Amino acid sequence: MSEPHERLQKAREEAGYATATAAAAAMGVNAQTYHGHENGSRAFTRAAARYAAFFHVSMDWLVSNKGPARRVRTASKADPHATVPLVGYVGAGAETHFFAQDSGHLDDAPAVEGMSEATVAVEIRGESLGTFFDRWLVYYDDVRRPITGDLINHLCVVGLTDGRILIKKIQRSKTRGLFHLLSQAEPPILDVEIEWAARVKTMVPR
Repeated sequence: MSEPHERLQKAREEAGYATATAAAAAMGVNAQTYHGHENGSRAFTRAAARYAAFFHVSMDWLVSNKGPARRVRTASKADPHATVPLVGYVGAGAETHFFAQDSGHLDDAPAVEGMSEATVAVEIRGESLGTFFDRWLVYYDDVRRPITGDLINHLCVVGLTDGRILIKKIQRSKTRGLFHLLSQAEPPILDVEIEWAARVKTMVPR
């Protein structure tokens, strides 16, 4: 693992993403850009912090092969200036539209207590989850692919096989392998296949 792109591939595989395309979709980055970062044709220095956070590895290890690969970071009230990557926005229709820049995450969001290296945030814009939540930040980290039973009946960031990324409550369907997606402000989405999901860690006003 002498090259950063080799360590990036290793981090992605150990995080449970079988393909670079799947990881790029989960992070909300351009798939072609990410492929270039992972195959070594493009340097990813400016995106390293985002990748390290998402795959829950140390940035020192990812970039320079220094120290252990895994490092857990916990935010506390004593560290009010800590941040996590803001990876996208939730727009009208309860769909998460990721407008990731090629060179890294969109912005920084204030850290929340109990965050890890994998914690990222999206910002709600509009009334997708109701008028009260406009401009709130949604934090998540523990991405499951495939999803696990403990996500059922919980509000999650959900990636569908058709490319949509939503914030919805997951409910089991009567059809094996499919699920219903629910929210208070939108009609339910019935019988869909979920590629990945992460339980919402917390939501806070910005």
